[in-house]
Amino acid sequence: MDEAPGLSDQYRTASPWPVFIALGIPISELGLLFGLFPLAVGGLLLFGGSVVGILKESGYVTSTIRAVTALAVIFLAFGAGLAFTDIALVTRGYAVIAAAILLVVGGVVFELFVREQRQTF
Repeated sequence: MDEAPGLSDQYRTASPWPVFIALGIPISELGLLFGLFPLAVGGLLLFGGSVVGILKESGYVTSTIRAVTALAVIFLAFGAGLAFTDIALVTRGYAVIAAAILLVVGGVVFELFVREQRQTF
């Protein structure tokens, strides 16, 4: 009789991404609550990077730069909606826009670094 049904050595035991996804939004909100704009942007970067990481790990995307770009476009649209409409959440909108720009920059740097590293092997 199998003592641990459903468990196998071929599967990883846990993924680190859900913890970071769960912490990204609250960290961002704490930054907005206490007026710490870099903390707000950092929390959104943690959230966005973790979403891309879990999508890559699970095999839903093949290219991280495409996933980062798609998420950044969503962030830009959401941030512009918050900052430049009658919703009047300007600081939150600017934080989302800044996180979108930094996500794209970070994704491009990551893609270039990983591609360069793969060619050396």
